[in-house]
Amino acid sequence: MKISGAVFDVDGTLLDSMPVWDCVGENYLRSIGYEPEENLNEVLQNMSLLQAARYYRREYGVVLSEDAIMKGVNAMLEKSYRCEIPLKPGVEGLLRRLHRAGVKLCIATATDRYLVEAALSRLGVLSCFSGMFTCSEVGHGKDEPYIFETALAFLGTKKDETVVFDDALYAVRTAKAAGFPAVAVYDSYEKEQKEIRALADFYLKNLSQFYSYWKPDSV
Repeated sequence: MKISGAVFDVDGTLLDSMPVWDCVGENYLRSIGYEPEENLNEVLQNMSLLQAARYYRREYGVVLSEDAIMKGVNAMLEKSYRCEIPLKPGVEGLLRRLHRAGVKLCIATATDRYLVEAALSRLGVLSCFSGMFTCSEVGHGKDEPYIFETALAFLGTKKDETVVFDDALYAVRTAKAAGFPAVAVYDSYEKEQKEIRALADFYLKNLSQFYSYWKPDSV
């Protein structure tokens, strides 16, 4: 297949970071004096941080501003991104190979920019990407195609040659509905593996498996 551009999710796709998000919503609410409902993690699973902040205000009556809520959640995550979270298997090799082959790369993520930059810089792969778009900055979650379309416009590549890599079913569904080729990357925190595998153009347990589908002219 011909690839001129690629848009990468971060958490669960590039970074093995989903465990740090597992209880952060519950822990944050408790830290400011609210008791979370039992299904909170499931409710927040497909939300951006901005959408989650709006949810806390609407459903729990949190009086802090959306910006203050997001800063509070990020503060609980910062050490993990700066010091601990690793790349998922096969990530570094694929990014460098795509980069050497002249494929334009950018990021589309629900995590705030400074956390992503801290982690990817520490892990030595930030320089592979020419741009980054976050849900908070664009004002839309991945339940809408806006962030993917924005990334496409930045890359200046053809849509049918611009592959979206993501581990979440809802994001893969959005990308596919918008006309992008989609690669589903396995992560155990996405429970709907049968559905995402059926929907995606390619399904990878490890990003190094992508070489089976993509043969660059030069590496």
